[in-house]
Amino acid sequence: MKTSSTIENTVASIIQQGVLPLYFNPNTETSLEIVKALYRAGIKIVEYTNRDESSLAVFRKLVEYRNVEIPDLKLGAGTIKDLATAVRFLEAGADFLVSPGYVSAIADYAVPKDHLYVPGCMTATEIIMAETAGIRFIKLFPGSILGPSFVSQIRDIFPQIKFMPTGGVDCSRNNLEAWFSAGVSAVGMGSKLISKELMAAKDYSSLEQDTRQLLQLIEGIRKNFKTG
Repeated sequence: MKTSSTIENTVASIIQQGVLPLYFNPNTETSLEIVKALYRAGIKIVEYTNRDESSLAVFRKLVEYRNVEIPDLKLGAGTIKDLATAVRFLEAGADFLVSPGYVSAIADYAVPKDHLYVPGCMTATEIIMAETAGIRFIKLFPGSILGPSFVSQIRDIFPQIKFMPTGGVDCSRNNLEAWFSAGVSAVGMGSKLISKELMAAKDYSSLEQDTRQLLQLIEGIRKNFKTG
């Protein structure tokens, strides 16, 4: 019997969850509290984005905490734009990598080593390039420009690809229903869930409550599509 790869398991975790929360905060304590709140709400896979020189050090602290306190949580690194940065975050313990665009050097490095690499794609050409490199899970970015109709138009052309829009996805039922009815497998959500205002106020209880409600909403929407 074939054993599932790490890539397959990580993709399955994102799809099962239905949403990939992503955020950046340069403060280690704040970043830890956000992860804790997300985890309490039921999140088991998170993306921490690489935005400045503090990101790698904060990410290492998140991994240290995860390894001791919540080992079933998967932590990924986002906004990875070059191979050297990808390697540094993998060495720091990243379970997967996410880019705003497709970087062939990262794909060539990660895929053979069974590391999930989720590139951002905006055109059919970029999706073909990623698919040719062996990638089967793609971030559609920016989702606000592409929209659910883009997914509806391309999904039959790429039957082996799972899509996750990021940017332009919010917590409203109408928005989520539009994306999932178009055929996405999950959605990426950053500031619409983990806002700068919430982080500044250290309002982790609201984040936990909002995240729990979001997971319930997505579960209900997907259940309706399966039974409708």
